[in-house]
Amino acid sequence: MSLLASPRTSPVPITAAPHDAGLGRGAGWREAILLTIALWTFVAIIYLPILLDRHPGERWISVALDEVTLLLSMALAMPLFALFRVTEEWEVPRRILALGGAVLAAAMVQVCFDLLYTGLIANRVDTAWENLPTDLSRAYRATFNYVCVFGVNVALFHLVNSRRHELSQAKELAQALSAAQHAQLAALRYQLNPHFLFNTLNAISAMIVTRRNDEAELMTDKLSSFLRASLASDPTELVPLDQELTLIEDYLEIESIRFGERLHVEIDCASDACSVPVPSFLLQPLVENAIKYGVAPSRDPVVIRVTGRREGEDLVVTVEDDGRGAANAVPAGGTGVGLQNVRRRLSALYGELASVAAGPRDPGYASVIRMPVDPPQTR
Repeated sequence: MSLLASPRTSPVPITAAPHDAGLGRGAGWREAILLTIALWTFVAIIYLPILLDRHPGERWISVALDEVTLLLSMALAMPLFALFRVTEEWEVPRRILALGGAVLAAAMVQVCFDLLYTGLIANRVDTAWENLPTDLSRAYRATFNYVCVFGVNVALFHLVNSRRHELSQAKELAQALSAAQHAQLAALRYQLNPHFLFNTLNAISAMIVTRRNDEAELMTDKLSSFLRASLASDPTELVPLDQELTLIEDYLEIESIRFGERLHVEIDCASDACSVPVPSFLLQPLVENAIKYGVAPSRDPVVIRVTGRREGEDLVVTVEDDGRGAANAVPAGGTGVGLQNVRRRLSALYGELASVAAGPRDPGYASVIRMPVDPPQTR
């Protein structure tokens, strides 16, 4: 549509059409072309009643001729889009100068086309020269109108592209946070106490020296299986509680070879709690604390009890021991490294919906984990 009206009518203003929010460095030419066609066609439909009133005698034929300028508007939008993409990394003053010059050039090309088209095609040839002075006068006003139109389009390119970059940055930030959380969970997950490995290897060495080869071989096999399971699982993976308890049982079997009759283990899981998903190796730091502070200092037999049950929509897992030295050995309020590890993992996965309560009992020490039954991704 022309901003340079024919001699029979007054100029008809055209407003700028918004461009797609997805246009930018990553957008393709196909999307840009399709969107430009759709937007300018929409503008043509909006102004169709005005065009029909403008040509009451000729109506659709004259409207079709007048719409030829619409094709040029679409074509001129493409170089502007190309320049907008090319200059994205330019300095602001240089980019404004380049885009401003391009907008002015596009407006002048459009006005020249409108002038020639209106004078030589839309009107009769014999009247074209008579209307030329009037057409030139309107051409100056039309140039300003076209500069405004193309300028607004470029401004919309910028606004939409900025929004696109914000969404892209938000996505990258979310991915970075997710990666950081995954790394944090992995780090927490793999924080096996080096004392466990040291003591186990020491025990194996002592068995070999004292020619208890069968026991040393058994302990080596169990340690190998436990470490293989520890390294093979995804740190962010959720496993059924009964599978987690099986791994804890393997861990305690290794320790039972070290402590012999001083260590007794009781593991109990309610039938409705066994299939509840929990973070893998979540209980290992708590059981390790029970070994370190409950069993190791004691000369008497110590029972480590691990239980799991459901309470409404929560899963409650308890790790407790009746060691005499545990109450004094474990930091008051449950602020040891193992407990902090468990709390951080639960917080990363469940937020405030999960908790760990720990403290001394008479006798011994207990840690109680409470977490939602439903896994995090389904809540």
